[in-house]
Amino acid sequence: MQYSFMSFSTPEATLEEMLAIAKRFGYDGIEPRLDSKHAHGIEVATSPARRQQIKDRINASGIKLACLATSLSYADPEKTASMVLQTHDRIDLAGDLGAPVIRVFGGLFPDQIDREAATAHVADALSKVAAHAADRGVTLCLETHDAWCAPEHVAAIMERVNHPAIAVNWDIMHPVRRGNATMDSAFQALKNWIRHLHIHDGPKEASGLLPIGEGDIDHKRALELLKTIDYQGFISGEWINWEDYNVHLPREIATMRRYEAEIA
Repeated sequence: MQYSFMSFSTPEATLEEMLAIAKRFGYDGIEPRLDSKHAHGIEVATSPARRQQIKDRINASGIKLACLATSLSYADPEKTASMVLQTHDRIDLAGDLGAPVIRVFGGLFPDQIDREAATAHVADALSKVAAHAADRGVTLCLETHDAWCAPEHVAAIMERVNHPAIAVNWDIMHPVRRGNATMDSAFQALKNWIRHLHIHDGPKEASGLLPIGEGDIDHKRALELLKTIDYQGFISGEWINWEDYNVHLPREIATMRRYEAEIA
């Protein structure tokens, strides 16, 4: 499996520092979070010349750009037109940098629309950007998050869009914590579309993070399930406002590698 980490672990690290940290701790890639004032310097406002420099530097490092993480969301009709325009901009950023995946959200939807209408609305928005994403070699991955933690709700969007450039970021915690799912049921609902993963452990009935293996989110089972589809994407650690990265980055990847060895 390929492992990356989000810049939430290293918000004050420059791109060069992120690449060095990834190499030091044995990660295969990095996942910069956009629009969060992190120090990596990858943003929509980045100039074309600087984008090329960033792409060249990442390629030379041996570390991959796994994903660009955004907070784009589409369920609120009053914001969708703006979000679609912003999505096009971020598709071009990803295409220029060679990032294969963009993480997006479904988002919360207003009380005056029901689940069926929200599903249609998100699917329509993603359909509007799918061709552009495909042209740039980018896949938009809708995360199991916010109003879309239940795997069947995300699957309903995927079925409506039915486009290879629109897929799923399976955050393996959220369906178990908030989507009334098990690891197995979430995987079965989403397996046809999984192209990216977010991992982190914690208690099922409370917020907060714990080291992988000390919480209620069965990461070893997730790996077993991914093996059944010969998963080739990244598994990316999302650790927000947690411990010093020197503590959790080496520990978490060591646990995941140990699980891999145990199920080999």
